[in-house]
Amino acid sequence: MPSDATPDPYADPLVFGPRLQILRTRKGLTREQLGGLVGRSGSWVKGVETGRLKTPKLEVILRIAEVLRLRDLSDLTGDQSMRVGLFTGPGHPRLPEVKSALDAFPLTTERQAPPAEHLRARLARAWAARHSAPNHREVIGELLPDLIRDAQAAARQADSGPERRAAQAVLAEVYSLAQFFCAYQPDAALLWRVADRALIAAQESEDPHAIGVAAWLAAQAHRDSGPAHFDAADAVTMGTLAYLEPLLPNASDDVLAITGALTFEAGYTAARRGEAGTAWRHWDLARDMATRLPAAYYHPVTSFSRAIMGAHAVTIAVETHAGGESVRQAAAADAATIPSRPRRARHRIEEARGYQLDGQPDVALATLNQAYEAAPETIKYNGYAKRIVLEETEAKSPARRRRASGLAVKLGLLSA
Repeated sequence: MPSDATPDPYADPLVFGPRLQILRTRKGLTREQLGGLVGRSGSWVKGVETGRLKTPKLEVILRIAEVLRLRDLSDLTGDQSMRVGLFTGPGHPRLPEVKSALDAFPLTTERQAPPAEHLRARLARAWAARHSAPNHREVIGELLPDLIRDAQAAARQADSGPERRAAQAVLAEVYSLAQFFCAYQPDAALLWRVADRALIAAQESEDPHAIGVAAWLAAQAHRDSGPAHFDAADAVTMGTLAYLEPLLPNASDDVLAITGALTFEAGYTAARRGEAGTAWRHWDLARDMATRLPAAYYHPVTSFSRAIMGAHAVTIAVETHAGGESVRQAAAADAATIPSRPRRARHRIEEARGYQLDGQPDVALATLNQAYEAAPETIKYNGYAKRIVLEETEAKSPARRRRASGLAVKLGLLSA
């Protein structure tokens, strides 16, 4: 290793402080920034990193791991007995087959591409299955390999310019479906490959809806990489909105919806920065777009709709660390109106974060149980949910410890 290279915190058994300093630096955060994000000061972070202060309690370690988007708690603690994945899971059984289809680079093929209409119908069924299944990764993991191969073949075999653009639009959306599967899997490089391919196919399609969907997912991938990537998320979001907004006077419901979804994404990133005013302003703009959609409309990729705006309000309140406002918004939102099981589970997780912020851990645990009932595969891969559960396994209340431990067993965080 070059003498000026950043040390690898995994190479040697470093203690907590030096590991924290290395991982913080890799994420591009100052001590003051990290301290603010975990409710501490920059001098507190310095004290922990230099060993002047002792290793913090588990609940603080979990908040740090959340901010740094660490793949595993042991990356921070160095304790291999604490191998708890937060923002990645153990790897879905269908990941190898999906990865094989995505990794292939077939320049020639004997595979006859199905008509674009047939592919679109299969894609619509795949989205519908994802929204209705509690084991949604299993469902789309089974469908994706053939969809990927057929959509790639259709893009290669298209004869005319219009046919090629239509095929690229379908291929972009297939890649978007694949990105939902690859998210939180232990293969970050694969996720970024899929996101890049979706953007390229969408640009080739010249289809505003396909471009919007690919940008929506790319912005999320940037934002979920941590605070150092928020600017990149904003660049994708705002650039795509500048492209879409002139089209809105004559736009279809789908184009209006993806514009609304991107508008909320801009607010979501602002909330992650702690910019509450900007976040709520974008939420207001997105809500106005949602009211222009039919009452029963529900975007198949982003879930954008009138029904989702209450859930989005909970997210803004939670991300700006407003516990009381989170609970008020949770009371106003109606999860029963969200038709997608994974999206409903995600909303329950956001509600649980709000209750935890508001000092209501028992309600938070009950809400996480509702998330598990809606879609177990959503909560098993959600770092925020796992943080709350792990914190409460060390609660002073024996009854709460038992409830948290029972949920931790379901999530695979503790053995039965």
